[in-house]
Amino acid sequence: MEAKKQLQNLTPYQPGKPIEEVKREYGLTKITKLASNENPYGSSPSVRDAIIAETAHLGLYPDGYSAELREELSEFLGVKQEKLIFGNGSDEVVQILTRSYLREGTNTVMAEHTFPQYKHNAIIEGAEIREVPLINGEHDLKGMLGAIDENTRIVWLCSPNNPTGHYISQKAFESFMAEVPEHVLVVSDEAYYEYVVAEDYPETIPYLSQYPNLVIMRTFSKAYGLAALRIGYGIADERIIRAIEPAREPFNTSRIAQAAARAAIKDQDFLASCLNRNRKGLKQYYDFCEKNGLSYYPSQGNFILIDFNEDANKLFQHLLERGYIVRSGAALGFPTSLRITVGDEIQNKEIISHLETYLETAAGIKKETV
Repeated sequence: MEAKKQLQNLTPYQPGKPIEEVKREYGLTKITKLASNENPYGSSPSVRDAIIAETAHLGLYPDGYSAELREELSEFLGVKQEKLIFGNGSDEVVQILTRSYLREGTNTVMAEHTFPQYKHNAIIEGAEIREVPLINGEHDLKGMLGAIDENTRIVWLCSPNNPTGHYISQKAFESFMAEVPEHVLVVSDEAYYEYVVAEDYPETIPYLSQYPNLVIMRTFSKAYGLAALRIGYGIADERIIRAIEPAREPFNTSRIAQAAARAAIKDQDFLASCLNRNRKGLKQYYDFCEKNGLSYYPSQGNFILIDFNEDANKLFQHLLERGYIVRSGAALGFPTSLRITVGDEIQNKEIISHLETYLETAAGIKKETV
């Protein structure tokens, strides 16, 4: 029996190489993974205690409605509980939205180089994909408006954008929202929201009362350090939440994930510490780039996209053989760039040292061939 025709040319999402696989393949004992934008400092110590407490209830199904987490998160965000939906990571919220609104005969608009799951899920639903090229790493909002028509159902904004780290300013966001037709959902994917320091980054939650077609996505996977537990959420008008809830799988978030998320949001001091160290880590990479004349995108996330003017896959392999897993830009639309997660100070120093050695060797080879 044949599967959907849309699946025939799709490949599963390819995350960064697993640590265990790299150890086996190259006979290494130490691996530093800076490929998936995980928090190198883990999660709040209070999360561990919450997880241990939950192990006493592993025989019970989780609360599918996530009532306790819903109550605490709504208070933390200052939104009504009815405006929240939880997913097995924000990836599942993307899936719920595409399942709910996209089908053959509809289209969806997104940046050309952005989080790939928007496109992946839309293809499965048979929708037309309209990709608008980035301009210097930024969303071309004017071009995206021009791509909207009567059959458009969802527009995706990734801010900060993965993989470039650029963000959409408050002024640009307001202008865009004022022009989008009411029948089109605007999804503001803010997976890296907690890392942003730009003063003109929009606080989007207050716009929900003005724009009932706005959906905001956030996650506990990145800054809160709960990537292994897979829990994210969406914020939207109650009518949207009611409409899409039937597309959510029952018991889609675990008891452990819900308890961990509740503990994580209560420890904002830990979060602030991580964010401060992340900015210092980014500066290490900025200094490295400027010293070596490399182009890069200033980032509002916990990652940086650097153009080495070299085959990204070759450079990726060079680092991999030395125990450093990063993300080749070849798979992200940037064939001479690497996307590197900001690690701790020592991890950053180590990988920068390997990159500098590579650049020096490459420069020497080029001189010999001239």
